Amino acid sequence: MDNIDTSTQISGYSIYNEEAKKRIKINPLTDIYPPLPDKKYDIICMDPPWDYGGKMQYDKSSIKTENVGFKKNIFISAATFKYPTLKLKELMQLDINSIASDNSLLFMWTTGPQFSNAIKLGEAWGFEYKTVAFVWDKMMHNPGRYTLSQTEFCLVLKKGKIPTPRGARNIRQLVAIPRGRHSQKPEEVIDGITKMFPKQNKIELFARKNYFGWDNWGLEVPDKKVAVLSQNDLCDLDEQLSLSIE
Repeated sequence: MDNIDTSTQISGYSIYNEEAKKRIKINPLTDIYPPLPDKKYDIICMDPPWDYGGKMQYDKSSIKTENVGFKKNIFISAATFKYPTLKLKELMQLDINSIASDNSLLFMWTTGPQFSNAIKLGEAWGFEYKTVAFVWDKMMHNPGRYTLSQTEFCLVLKKGKIPTPRGARNIRQLVAIPRGRHSQKPEEVIDGITKMFPKQNKIELFARKNYFGWDNWGLEVPDKKVAVLSQNDLCDLDEQLSLSIE
């Protein structure tokens, strides 16, 4: 028995299985969500904590021939290491209708594998899928089952009519910004939404930043407010809109 070669039974996953269990983030709340604000919003933006069934990502360090004997550390990553993820049926329990104005837009981040779930989720909340508002070219790729994964999408879904007054009408759909930390989205997107709807009540759900002009909700919202990228331009636009309304 001592002479049996067990090296073929070792894999990157088997080595880091226990480590993976330690890294999984758990929701610290008694309930699945903190209370939503008692307020109505015209613009709702969110990056849902999509559940990928515990799927993990590796690089070449997990390949036996690349990392002989697994003497070097193995890179391992998963969404569940960064935040508590939620299944579609759990996300549907979030009562978005309670904070959505009769005429409101929902900007929702999604990935290719979660695209259809994003539409189902919005429809469950009373919104109709309209289009892809933003395509984010992350300028770096991950392995994919079909093609290399390099983009994420921010969909726009509508309830009632498009909120008025409108702001900028020349915001580009394609955003080419290098990928940052896991799940960190380019600020150019929330900046673009703010330019399009500068006068509306706005909230970001599952937020990790606290922008001026926006309310925020989630488990990781910092106390300190930060400006959107074009704060000065937005102030000028506010003045123009006020004059046009008068």
